[in-house]
Amino acid sequence: MANSNKDIFYSDLKALLAKNNKGLLVVDVRTKEEVDRGHIPGSIHIPVDTVESALVLDPAEFQAKYRVTKPPLDAPELVFHCQMGRRGGVATDKARCQGFQKYECTFDNTALYTLFDAL
Repeated sequence: MANSNKDIFYSDLKALLAKNNKGLLVVDVRTKEEVDRGHIPGSIHIPVDTVESALVLDPAEFQAKYRVTKPPLDAPELVFHCQMGRRGGVATDKARCQGFQKYECTFDNTALYTLFDAL
């Protein structure tokens, strides 16, 4: 299957979250300090410099470390996000190199810290 890498806007991500999509995994690749200032509810934190090692963990280790089920290589909705898009893009590249087939990188971060307050 061909890779399906695309960028989405936060408004699109908000709509996906509102649908309570059980297959959606949002990975925040910012630093701990950035995440401590605000994060998207339901997202998991995997700093960009540890994404590659996180994605090669076996499912039990991933579950224990991040408290969510490790996404399969063909996960329908795997979204990486950061503050401006660069680190999210790096994370999507790392996911592709690990064999993940579908992933997205969010950008248009003008309202990251307020957009999800209304959820």
